[in-house]
Amino acid sequence: MQTKILVLDDEKEIADLVTLYLRNEGYSVHEFYDSEDALHFLRHNEVDLALLDVMMPKIDGFEICRQIRENYTFPVIMLTAKIEDVDKIQGLSLGADDYITKPFNPLELVARVKAQLRRYKKYNQTNDNVNVIDFKGLIIDNDSHSCTLYDKQLNLTPIEFSILWYLCKNRGRVVPSEELFEAVWKEKYFDSNNTVMVHIRRLREKMMEPPKNPRFIKTVWGVGYKIEE
Repeated sequence: MQTKILVLDDEKEIADLVTLYLRNEGYSVHEFYDSEDALHFLRHNEVDLALLDVMMPKIDGFEICRQIRENYTFPVIMLTAKIEDVDKIQGLSLGADDYITKPFNPLELVARVKAQLRRYKKYNQTNDNVNVIDFKGLIIDNDSHSCTLYDKQLNLTPIEFSILWYLCKNRGRVVPSEELFEAVWKEKYFDSNNTVMVHIRRLREKMMEPPKNPRFIKTVWGVGYKIEE
């Protein structure tokens, strides 16, 4: 079955270019220039990844990302002409998995799409080896990629799951932000990178963690994060 990708951008030339490159890679691409049309499609069709332009009329890409994350875990990549860190942080806080600034190299965009799809497919794969961590009311299963907290299912994105699994697997020691980023994103970490912080914050929100005294994911200031034994 072909991988389905939704592309939303009100600039037809950009949407057409993205669609062309993705279709050349064998993906089934559904292209939209209107936010409401894209949302209607999402409600009635399965999608494996969404590319969303931030600066959309009527309903912007941030709001669409928020609505997607209320119901789905497939990867979301934001496309935007904005370069301010606050916009990137907002997108990541709403559950976006990646952020590409215009103008972009189409080949780089395709590579980022492939990376997110690989992570998502790995997230959804199961095998015969049970690999479960169960402690303090948190049960995280790396084979089924399911997670419950106090018997309540947590709806985690692939990246959120990978962060939590890595921290749980290394519980009892401080995991530096650089190590966590490179283990999860498989990319080089930069000092100015806020990505880990934003995803940790969103993960804590889903776990209903009190911000001042979280029960699970502790911040070790200037170093990284830790889940205690």
